[in-house]
Amino acid sequence: MSNKFVREEIKFFKGARSRWNELKYALGVVYQFMKGFRTLHFVGPCVTVFGSARFDENHTYYKQARAVSAELAKLNYTIMTGGGPGIMEAANRGAKDVNGKSVGCNIVLPHEQHHNPYMDKFVNIDYFFVRKELLRKYSFAFVIMPGGFGTLDEFFETLTLIQTKKITQFPIVIMGLEYHRNIWEHVRLMIEEKTISPEDQDLLLFTDDLQEAVDHIRKYADANKVIHLKEQKPNWILGEKKAI
Repeated sequence: MSNKFVREEIKFFKGARSRWNELKYALGVVYQFMKGFRTLHFVGPCVTVFGSARFDENHTYYKQARAVSAELAKLNYTIMTGGGPGIMEAANRGAKDVNGKSVGCNIVLPHEQHHNPYMDKFVNIDYFFVRKELLRKYSFAFVIMPGGFGTLDEFFETLTLIQTKKITQFPIVIMGLEYHRNIWEHVRLMIEEKTISPEDQDLLLFTDDLQEAVDHIRKYADANKVIHLKEQKPNWILGEKKAI
């Protein structure tokens, strides 16, 4: 993220400012959304893969993300990621391994900021919340790989939107069972303490079985005819072209 946008976000969270500054910030957010819409309008249907930027290609989780993404891409789903290195690179790379479609919604950070080279198309976004909305907007399923605070934020916010029926009950697959063991145990604890309903656990599939993960997503896609959804056509007046 550029110093300009870092400064803007810091100022925004300091409380009320002049109406002019608040309007400028809001218009900047609108611009970021429009930039994303213009880039990603024709890429779906997508499966978004979330995960850490810090695993290299020799890591088990990198290989796992690459493998599951390749299998999903074979089914003609576009693989979408946050556009960076690590798990994101692995997922985009897996799609390209099988000549599948691969896109990203990147955010520039002081660290881990470069986009990976395995994308047919990507967009750089300056605000995390805009990026998350775009990653969800074009996807009908989500694969959660091991990651840090950012991955957990993306995971739980998406899960909350599904639980509260703000978005459709899209499939969420969590891979890396040992890494996520405490999360599974905490889900069970929340059920016992009645802070969530027993049926909420059905929103999630925890598995390290590649075929089980793919079948879970394909079952939803087939039941809802995801691959046959009406395709958006470019508008030549707006200078649009097919993304991939």
